[in-house]
Amino acid sequence: MKRLVPFFFAVILGMLAQTGYSQQRASLQIYGDRAGTIDTLSKDEVTYVDVQKAARKLGANVVVFARSKQTKVSAPGFTALFTADSADYMLNGQPTQLTGPVQAVKNRLFVPVDFFLLPSFQQAVSKEISWTGTALQAERTFDFERTDAISTTEETQLAFDARRTILWRASQPNGHTVEVVFPDFVVKRDENLRLKTDFLASASVRQEPRGAVLRAVLGKQGKKWTVESQDKRLLFRVSAKPLAPILTAETDLTSAMDLPEEPENATEELAAANPSVLDEEVDDGFEEMEVPAGAVISAKQGPVIKSAGQSTALSVSAAPETKISAVHKKMRIMVDPGHGGKDSGAVRVRVREKDINLAVAKELTELLKKNGFQVKMTRTTDVFIPLSDRSKMSNKFKADLFVSVHANAARNRTAHGFEVYFRSEKATDKEAADTAALENEAMQYEEVHYNFVEALLQSLAKNEYVNESSKLAGYVRNSIEKQSGTGIAIKNTSVRQANFYVLKGVQSPAILVELGYLSNQADRERLVQKAVQKKMAQGIYNGIHNYAQKEGWIN
Repeated sequence: MKRLVPFFFAVILGMLAQTGYSQQRASLQIYGDRAGTIDTLSKDEVTYVDVQKAARKLGANVVVFARSKQTKVSAPGFTALFTADSADYMLNGQPTQLTGPVQAVKNRLFVPVDFFLLPSFQQAVSKEISWTGTALQAERTFDFERTDAISTTEETQLAFDARRTILWRASQPNGHTVEVVFPDFVVKRDENLRLKTDFLASASVRQEPRGAVLRAVLGKQGKKWTVESQDKRLLFRVSAKPLAPILTAETDLTSAMDLPEEPENATEELAAANPSVLDEEVDDGFEEMEVPAGAVISAKQGPVIKSAGQSTALSVSAAPETKISAVHKKMRIMVDPGHGGKDSGAVRVRVREKDINLAVAKELTELLKKNGFQVKMTRTTDVFIPLSDRSKMSNKFKADLFVSVHANAARNRTAHGFEVYFRSEKATDKEAADTAALENEAMQYEEVHYNFVEALLQSLAKNEYVNESSKLAGYVRNSIEKQSGTGIAIKNTSVRQANFYVLKGVQSPAILVELGYLSNQADRERLVQKAVQKKMAQGIYNGIHNYAQKEGWIN
């Protein structure tokens, strides 16, 4: 059968050559994502595309009538009927002409690519479609888009354009995250950008029910941020020091934020602690964007806004002003003892997980407080707290880190050892998924039904913190391994990812530690010991301390 495939294509190419066609493949991109390829033909300077495949990918319905060599393409309020070898076709019941006759190759019909650029077709499928010569691109019907990412030695900028005057409001939920909401605007495409500059670590632009939303995770030197808008143009700027405005306004349009001073040693390489763990690749949906000083990454062709001192001079229109109080100077940490009250968690030989979790969490909290961190616990006694309320408590506290303390259990009694998780929709493996399912069972005790809409909105923020959460997990794992006296094994696979509901919606880096397996006799006998609990808390604290030091919170 394999030998027939090249023969088949040779026949097709031969037939096309005899009729004067050239055949190629074009990329099909929807909302910036690759949606496959489509076959194209070229003849007499007209480009044709496979109407059946292209129309279906773009969201239309397609019916093929093989005997009559006709194809019907339909969408709400739109119907087109094509016939092979004819440039005439019916569009919403009216005779219309294509730029070239429909081409038939075997059982497929090819129509001029111009058909998909018709405003009526784009409106019917709710997409804005363009042809680049090598790709058919479709975007949602939008009025707002990111156009550039610019980095200099003084700052990092994100530039945005709109089709109407930009309105916005900005806030900073914690020391490292800025959120800018553009009410009722529709963004061209959702983007996740890891810029890795000193000022801006990563950013995302997404469509939410409230409008387009920019979320930015500040870099080590990202001490000041401003939003400057001017009619249909907006700049989000992050720097170490205040900079002269580029989009000069009659009123102060900036929303600047003082952040903690950066220690001298904050530029040490993060991977030095343990490259095998901290450099592990994580599929978090971010697009890598290395932005060297002076470089410009453009989302479309057009003029580029340069850095301060290089270009100014644009007319001004008013935009809303946002003022925010200064961010706290000390790192805030929410410590979450897993389970509690009517939810005992795992129970083995009268040992209850909720008790182990609370004991270790209290030890950890004391260590953090003694060393200058601001700390809160989701619970300090044996009470039940719904999983969704724990993330809300953390966000209300404006926590910079969220650490949930648990103990594991499995049917396999040989399973053992310490593990630390960060949240991802996709689990590392089946065992990680099982662990998440076990911890998520606490939802059965919640008296308020699971709010899917709220959970969906919360989950939109998860990607911003995946990378930082994985770093924190790596530091904690390494510190536990170095901590003597626990007797709990640490494996190379100790850092894992899974979909833990308690981590969902937390607006900061967040991890869930599994101290050991209560289902394993050796682990269980160690975890009930007060001395081991203190050692485990010390190891977790050391990891948090190392992370905070590398990120510039402490010297």
